Amino acid sequence: MIAIVNYEAGNLTSVSRALSHLGLVSKITDKHDEILGADRVIFPGVGAAGKAMQIIKEKGLDNILLEVVKRGTPFLGICLGTQIILDESEEGNTECLGLIKGKARRFPNLGLKIPHMGWNNIELLRMHPVFKGIDGRAQFYFVHSFYPETQDNKSVVARTDYGITFASVIANGNIVATQFHPEKSGKEGLKILYNFSKWDGME
Repeated sequence: MIAIVNYEAGNLTSVSRALSHLGLVSKITDKHDEILGADRVIFPGVGAAGKAMQIIKEKGLDNILLEVVKRGTPFLGICLGTQIILDESEEGNTECLGLIKGKARRFPNLGLKIPHMGWNNIELLRMHPVFKGIDGRAQFYFVHSFYPETQDNKSVVARTDYGITFASVIANGNIVATQFHPEKSGKEGLKILYNFSKWDGME
């Protein structure tokens, strides 16, 4: 079973529907034992980092997610789930989970529309099992005002250009995270979710 972490954010059902379309069993849950007992864990969502971290801590999910990663369970972060796994976010100067060293930064004012919304390319910098068979020309769907900036370039799997070049996929050990929404990105996005369902957490 794939646990979809319920921290009262939007977009959880979109991920659940995408997994169901692939014939995969998932459950939206905030129950500690279900998350710890899952074969894989997905942390998706939209919204503000500060509010998300408040709810995560109120539900005691911060320690549960740290334990999930410590156990080596494959973990996928999506959009806001990519930002809260970093040390902190510029959005409200929020302290995050610290699973990957780095900071979520706001896009600078370069005359482009913020949030960055719509389809965009990614440039794969290195291969990762979750991206096996992904077309290098594929586009994916983004909706975000903040982006991940990591301290270790080795954790960057792919990057995207939107006024600046930013990390759009990061990974470390049993963690992989996409700034875009694979559940809203058509065939190639579904392939990423399917690959995640088969991934053993090793790069």
